[in-house]
Amino acid sequence: MNFELNREFIEKLQEAIQQQNNEQLQQMVSELHPADIAEILGELDDDERQYLFGLLPSEITADIIVELEEDERGELLKDLPSQEIAHTVIEHMDSDDAADIISELPEEKQDEVLSNISDIEQAGDIVDLLNYAPDTAGGLMATELVSVNEDLTVRNCIEEIRKQASEVDEFFYVFVTDAQDILKGVLHLKKLLLADDNELIKNIIEDVRSVKTDDDSEEVANIMRKYDLVSVPVVDSIGRLKGRITIDDVVDVIKDEAEEDYQLMSGITGDIDSNDSVFKLTRARIPWLLIGLAGGILGSLVIGGFDSQLIQHPEMAFFIPLIAAMGGNVAIQSSSIIVQGLANNSLGFDSAGRKLVKEILVALVNGSVVALLALIYNIVMGQSFALCLTVSISLISVVLFAAIVGTSLPLAFNRIKIDPAVATGPFITTTNDIMGMVIYFFVSYQCYSWFQ
Repeated sequence: MNFELNREFIEKLQEAIQQQNNEQLQQMVSELHPADIAEILGELDDDERQYLFGLLPSEITADIIVELEEDERGELLKDLPSQEIAHTVIEHMDSDDAADIISELPEEKQDEVLSNISDIEQAGDIVDLLNYAPDTAGGLMATELVSVNEDLTVRNCIEEIRKQASEVDEFFYVFVTDAQDILKGVLHLKKLLLADDNELIKNIIEDVRSVKTDDDSEEVANIMRKYDLVSVPVVDSIGRLKGRITIDDVVDVIKDEAEEDYQLMSGITGDIDSNDSVFKLTRARIPWLLIGLAGGILGSLVIGGFDSQLIQHPEMAFFIPLIAAMGGNVAIQSSSIIVQGLANNSLGFDSAGRKLVKEILVALVNGSVVALLALIYNIVMGQSFALCLTVSISLISVVLFAAIVGTSLPLAFNRIKIDPAVATGPFITTTNDIMGMVIYFFVSYQCYSWFQ
């Protein structure tokens, strides 16, 4: 069933909650997907969310919890007893999701929830996963998987898969290990079905690309994207199979990385969204605004240093916004292309110098076009030849400078292990605003001197 959330539905739901019409509430959400119910809960206040959540069937509450935003999930779980969290939520989750949920709880409550988990093996797996950093392959992986020994026959392997499959919601590959749990390869179901019953598994397995527990999550995402993998095994430093990462986990990583880069490029630091408090939103934005303020003050000082020129040639002031805007736009274009290439590893083996040369050539062409159009405009408008020349030469110079800065800064930041997305947005536009003014007034001084 396709579901589209709208204001009318929410108002009807809130009215049913106020009237405590449980039958109507259950009818409204009973056939919905857990992701849709999570979206509904996100639109309710804390009390309404708690009430509706208490009416939901226990078999889907775990799936709903996973789909909620972290702050909404925290509000929902903070009032639930540790025993209820363990039995109705954690025990119905894969180990990776369970570890993520428990890591968000206060430390004291984490221990209480873990101690209330009935399955000691599951609790142990969760504890092991909590020891991995969240932005690593170990922090992403789930321990639920299907693996068989390489010395089994096909007949015995099928029996073993049947036993293990009952404990795993879904699996894409059967992983093959030796007696020491060292990963040897992957078994494709087609080969398994077509093989002779007495064939040894070691003879029909294929090589598999794996990642290590301490590999960065972004690197894992790039590997799965590059090789079109729906699942990838995770091994420790000596090659023992520890878990698997599925495509849904990687989609979350890609989404989070894209959001982080977008926020940095927009001049916002930290992991925030529109539902956060005013204080948190302000704290995330103010650093870059202060940089912009400092840049604006420096820009005004540059203009003030050339006030004598503006007094003599006030027509120059009309083109200050044009010069600043053009430099900022070109810098953002150049830096965005480089940042995107660095993020998805699509830059290839070209050296930084070759990238820079290419951007300079593009800037020369673009700068020449906009300079020519500006020249034609100024001539048509009857501006002095000195001003025509000043604006056109300044445009070419500013576009070239912006392209060089926009290309080299992300590459330099990436080299010193700083997120290159920082080099885009307010930081780079402020730099180009200041230098654009310097270039503009320097060129104007030279041009007006020639025609005096």
